[in-house]
Amino acid sequence: MDFAQDSPDSVPAVPLLVVMGVTGSGKTTVGIALGRRLRVPFADADDFHSEASIAKMSAGIPLDDADRLPWLRAIGAWLAEHAATGGVASCSALKRGYRDVLRRAAPSVSFVHLDGDVEVVRRRVAGRPGHFMPASLVTSQFETLEPLQTDEHGIVLDFDRPVDELVEAYLAAAPGSRPASPADPRPGHGTPADPGE
Repeated sequence: MDFAQDSPDSVPAVPLLVVMGVTGSGKTTVGIALGRRLRVPFADADDFHSEASIAKMSAGIPLDDADRLPWLRAIGAWLAEHAATGGVASCSALKRGYRDVLRRAAPSVSFVHLDGDVEVVRRRVAGRPGHFMPASLVTSQFETLEPLQTDEHGIVLDFDRPVDELVEAYLAAAPGSRPASPADPRPGHGTPADPGE
């Protein structure tokens, strides 16, 4: 899916984005970079999880929809609070129904789906210490993933590309974006969209 398929009027003048994808796809890294480049706040969806959900994932037990609903509503509330001024949030948003919860809260939200090879993700997740999502849940994340559909506003990018290329690809595809000046910091320059998320 490409923003270019939509009319310019359908892209909000103020960027309100969710960087989505499986664990290990680089959502946090890319989300931070996009937030800095667009000069809008960033929120990491991991910070919205309850202690009970973190304990469940740490034990290698996938969350169910009942676990996820209050989490999605909290992220949706953050997006709604930033709809007028812009914001970027990282959120797995793996199912269409999860994205619908976010859209109900913030109808102008667009999605940046970081997609790619499962083996790349397995290597990344296995190599990051101390995170509550074990490598054993990677397969379940890919099985749960429902790609963006034609009526969902967003773009799909290969998470194995360098962070700066992913940011530029978003900016090139989104006519309503507000790029920052070239002097602004661009973290992750020349490195893949790794690991943190």
